[in-house]
Amino acid sequence: MEEEKEMTDTFVIGFDGTESSQRAVAFAAARAGATGARLHLVHVLEWSPFSFHTPEELAERHRRREEEVERAGELVNPVVEDLKAKGFDATSEVRHGHAAQLLCEIAEKCGAAQIVIGRTGDTALSARLLGSLANSLAQAAPVPVTIVP
Repeated sequence: MEEEKEMTDTFVIGFDGTESSQRAVAFAAARAGATGARLHLVHVLEWSPFSFHTPEELAERHRRREEEVERAGELVNPVVEDLKAKGFDATSEVRHGHAAQLLCEIAEKCGAAQIVIGRTGDTALSARLLGSLANSLAQAAPVPVTIVP
């Protein structure tokens, strides 16, 4: 029988700077305030490794990736610092790849108690469909997923 990882009081929060992701942070922070959970914000830059490029194009692509990580850090770091100033144990990371896959991997790696994301879309149809990230997480996440409206 496979040994199960012990869950910790860590909430992995998908954060991209949108209003919905800010609501996800606020929701997770309110829960963490009651339980003492750690907050781990994850910003995923969608990036497909499946392209063929010349060496010059690869160098340019690598430079752009580094710039994107830096810009994403400028978006995430103030939120983490604000959470820390309010007394929360907060961390973050910026990664390239597929959002659902990385959120699942990170949640599993840190033994998270749950993943928290904001619902995207304002139309009735998109609200009903939740969004591809929410659907993917609902099917693949190793821990419960909270989708904040």
